[in-house]
Amino acid sequence: MILTVTLNTALDVTYRVPALVPHTSHRVADHAERPGGKGVNVARVLAALGHETVVTGFAGGPTGDRLRALLAPVPRLTDALVTVAATTRRTLAVVDAAAGDTTQFNEAGAAVTPEEWTAFRTRYAELLPGAAAVALCGSLPPGVHVGAYAELIRTARAAGVPVLLDTAGEPLRRGIAARPDLVKPNADELAGLTGSRDPRRATQDARRRGAHAVVTSLGPDGLLAATPDGLWQATPPAPVHGNPTGAGDSVVAALLAGLVTGTEWPTRLAHAVALSVATVLSPVAGEFDETAYEALLPRITVRELAAAA
Repeated sequence: MILTVTLNTALDVTYRVPALVPHTSHRVADHAERPGGKGVNVARVLAALGHETVVTGFAGGPTGDRLRALLAPVPRLTDALVTVAATTRRTLAVVDAAAGDTTQFNEAGAAVTPEEWTAFRTRYAELLPGAAAVALCGSLPPGVHVGAYAELIRTARAAGVPVLLDTAGEPLRRGIAARPDLVKPNADELAGLTGSRDPRRATQDARRRGAHAVVTSLGPDGLLAATPDGLWQATPPAPVHGNPTGAGDSVVAALLAGLVTGTEWPTRLAHAVALSVATVLSPVAGEFDETAYEALLPRITVRELAAAA
């Protein structure tokens, strides 16, 4: 199975409106609720692709109960979340049908006590021996120390389990020094880590900081990957408009699947870009348009690049 960790889970709420106009009232044309947080989205996509997945992290209060109720019927997905006293946060995505854009509102995470963090570490250690790979995803909630991901990476490495890290800021800086197998920043997160706005140079710099491989999300320009086998860029055939919530999580899901199966990097990256675009085309966060995914896959361009000087 594949294990995903979401320390800052969320209930994702999506509103669709004909047009988003500031300072006015809106009639919501459609709405949906889904279990969310980056690692939860990753697990849902992996399960849809046919992989057995286990979700762990924190959930609490009525919102946490709702999140777990929505996870329960998902095939091939097991809930191993740790219950906390504080209430799980919500996120709200407002999709503007006229503009093809999405506006996102994210609540702060629920505070975690030292006892709850200890309970999670115990659960995590128990789950690792059965995992083919683990993904550590998203922001840290209040109460969890900034070096938490570095700690969890070292625990996974000690257990012989490959680990992917997808976070930002100081947790990314400390986590990459613990030598994860794969790191997946976006361009802004990468610039914050390396100080460089040149994606090629910054991606290679991030790899030198400790990660075995680094895959950078470039938004509509696809992915840039610095790997032991070379430097690669994968691009979609054309830009698309829709709901980008969860697109990066679909990239992580595809990369994890490729890590577990040992797929070669060009094929791994093509799947990641196609799945990401298919997620943008889906009306709901954390899901993908299967027909679009299959149609896009042979149209993804993957080319090998020369290393930056």
